[in-house]
Amino acid sequence: MLYSLTFVIEQVNNRTLLEMTSEKLEHFRRLLIEQLKQHTQHIRDDTAEALDLSDDGVKDSVDMSLMDVNKELALRLGERASEAVADIDQALLRIREGSYGVCARCGQIVDERRLEAVPTARYDARCQAIIESENGDDTNPSL
Repeated sequence: MLYSLTFVIEQVNNRTLLEMTSEKLEHFRRLLIEQLKQHTQHIRDDTAEALDLSDDGVKDSVDMSLMDVNKELALRLGERASEAVADIDQALLRIREGSYGVCARCGQIVDERRLEAVPTARYDARCQAIIESENGDDTNPSL
């Protein structure tokens, strides 16, 4: 399915022209769908692993503690993958609505290199850095 959205920023004061063509949108849509499949599989695997750890006949308290830690880890990995699925769903929705590639904070176009690195990006790099510094997350800024 190709999308007919095209972003155009006219060249004013030496600004560059950027077009988000339907081919580029389709590329990002396919990339997001592939990531969605991978994360969905991880959720299934992590959930299955957590359920498998529920009862394996362990009687020793040390083994039970280790089993609990492993189960908690598997469930947390599943939660992280679920968050990634939600981000992917939101990015796919933005493609359908025509707002993909536009910063949700300032309305500027998100650099295509950023979208290649982080296809679920809601913000351009400048706004993302501001948000992270406001939240105290600036020790390891994201892409």
